Amino acid sequence: MEVLKDPVLRLYFKSLIGENGLKVLEKMPDEETTDEKIAELVGLDLNTVRRTLYILYENQLMRYRREKSEDSGWLTYYWKIDLKELDRIISDEVDKLKRILEQRLKFEEENVFYSCKYHSIRFVFDDAAEFGFKCPFCEEPLEYEDNSLIVDAIRRKLSELEGS
Repeated sequence: MEVLKDPVLRLYFKSLIGENGLKVLEKMPDEETTDEKIAELVGLDLNTVRRTLYILYENQLMRYRREKSEDSGWLTYYWKIDLKELDRIISDEVDKLKRILEQRLKFEEENVFYSCKYHSIRFVFDDAAEFGFKCPFCEEPLEYEDNSLIVDAIRRKLSELEGS
């Protein structure tokens, strides 16, 4: 599938449907096909394929049509990839990431941090003061933490996202 050649989109799909889901997308035929046929093509169990298809469907990236057998009354689902909403979905994800980064930037800019050199825990000033500027786990003195590198990194990422 051509869209999976883009590393950003591949990463998005991997986070959405996992490594096995990527295998499903890579082998997904262009024409409508049944979940059983997809499982056969991909070499994965039917439940894994169905889980992937439903996740994609819930995220508006897959559609299906069902037919009822006149003989048995069984329903057969025919699945087809549908990426016409992908640009909007990715745009929404970028907007969500921007909001998260903006909140984190505000938190980093509005707080002073202290940390223990033996434990990887950060404390905001008020919490550090409450502990008497000593680590609550080992009683070692908490050290001032310069977060300017974090602030700069968040600003750079936000700048990159604004350009996209």
